[in-house]
Amino acid sequence: MFGFSFFDEVHDRTNTSAIKYTDLPQADKMPVIPMWIADMDFKSSTAITEALKRTAEHGIYGYGEIDDEYKSLVIEWYNRRMGWKIEKDELLTMPGVMFGVTMAIRALTKENDSVLICQPVYYPFSNVVINNNRKLVVNELILNNGRYEIDFQDFEEKIVKENVKVFLFCSPHNPVARVWKRQELEKIAEICLKHNVYIISDEIHSDFIFEGSKHTPISTLSEEVKMKTVTCVAPSKTFNIAGLQASNIVIADEAIRERVLKERTATCYHELNIMSIEAVKAAYKESEEWLSGLLKYLQHNAEVLRNAFPDDYKITALRMEGTYLAWLDCRKLNLSKAELDDLFLKKAGVWLHNGETFGDGGKGFMRMNIACPTSVLEEAIARIKSVL
Repeated sequence: MFGFSFFDEVHDRTNTSAIKYTDLPQADKMPVIPMWIADMDFKSSTAITEALKRTAEHGIYGYGEIDDEYKSLVIEWYNRRMGWKIEKDELLTMPGVMFGVTMAIRALTKENDSVLICQPVYYPFSNVVINNNRKLVVNELILNNGRYEIDFQDFEEKIVKENVKVFLFCSPHNPVARVWKRQELEKIAEICLKHNVYIISDEIHSDFIFEGSKHTPISTLSEEVKMKTVTCVAPSKTFNIAGLQASNIVIADEAIRERVLKERTATCYHELNIMSIEAVKAAYKESEEWLSGLLKYLQHNAEVLRNAFPDDYKITALRMEGTYLAWLDCRKLNLSKAELDDLFLKKAGVWLHNGETFGDGGKGFMRMNIACPTSVLEEAIARIKSVL
């Protein structure tokens, strides 16, 4: 039912209030193809659409409340797919993953405390640390033979020198598309436990894992790690329902959970709406077949992109282990940030995210969202090739 033909269909998203297609910048000679923000140009599963229709047709849109079915479906999903056993009382709802990350940072640190991140990384990580008056500490990832790795010596040195209280982790990693191996996670956990550092793990892309890789939730490594970890997950990326604003946060330690709850309560903004509740239920109960088809399609797109640029084009698409966000190494072009933007956006008409947005380590790189019909991806590739 959800084969390639389903995802091949091109949908007109203009005039739908979609941020990806609103106020599109101008290219020199052609309409722009937006491939920047991380949402997909595919319809959600039929089950989700039908659930939303039923809710809409009822005609009363009052306050919503999470019930046992919601929690059971979330718990069953992660147990079945990742072997992650979550207790009901460990699960809290949030309107978004970064909202949950913010609540956790505010709960586990005080102003001027240090928070460590590994760059290049999703740029709201640095924003949420700085905007909450915490000190940002950066560990730069190392690109080794086309694959990013953590510099563990610098990682531990920064923790000690800067008296780091929290490590804000991205797993799988956006934008470099790494799915961390268990040995890497164990090293992270060893260092954090040694220095009494809490881990806030953003695992929103954990359902996007390609063949040859396996996602391990870091909190599953041991009981000791679990009690020092706050894990943020969501169906929003997985099922393309980010606009419905629903995410979950898993906290095993009761004291930490109470601190996060206190921060959430202080915002007066935490309930999910009735549309998002029904969409989440339909996602986890009836949409696994849709996701299986999607993963095959995304892996195909990743291979199309990786094979598109031989050496003479001076662009390399790094091999993707997960996510749907490709990382293009454009350093051989020797262009500045402004020149890269001009090349891709103005000349080629392809709107990407400039790598510098994700930290200094992103200089000379561009992030491309490949969650689109293959025909759109191929058109974008052809445009880029035409201006190189």
